[in-house]
Amino acid sequence: MERTFIAIKPDGVQRGLVGDIVRRFETKGFILVGMKFMQVSRELAESHYAVHKDRPFFAGLVDFITASPVVAMVWEGDGVVTTARKMIGATNPLAAELGTIRGDYGANIGRNLIHGSDAIETAEQEIALWFTPDELITWQPTIMPWVYE
Repeated sequence: MERTFIAIKPDGVQRGLVGDIVRRFETKGFILVGMKFMQVSRELAESHYAVHKDRPFFAGLVDFITASPVVAMVWEGDGVVTTARKMIGATNPLAAELGTIRGDYGANIGRNLIHGSDAIETAEQEIALWFTPDELITWQPTIMPWVYE
């Protein structure tokens, strides 16, 4: 099964949206295989956002993600990377469709609540950056035969 990395950013945590966001992924039928509530170090933030290091907003991204705790998660399921991105919605919440996480809860591009891996390869890299193998659980919820054919 495919896995993806999802992080509820500081604004999502501060606004008390963790439960609502987790519920959406559970309701969709994805399996939570790793989760931690954590304060992000500058080193981890800079590694995570390394692709943006030469962009003018890089320092602001690092400052923001390290300002308050986040909830880092790994979800598993068929097509989870693509589906999670659809569930999250457009980067700019003002352009995100209603029914998506950003469309329902977001108000500003600088406070867009959640991060989700954009490709299987990115997911693998992000999962390895944020989690050690022993922090991930392989398990099968008993409800899965009712979710997947």
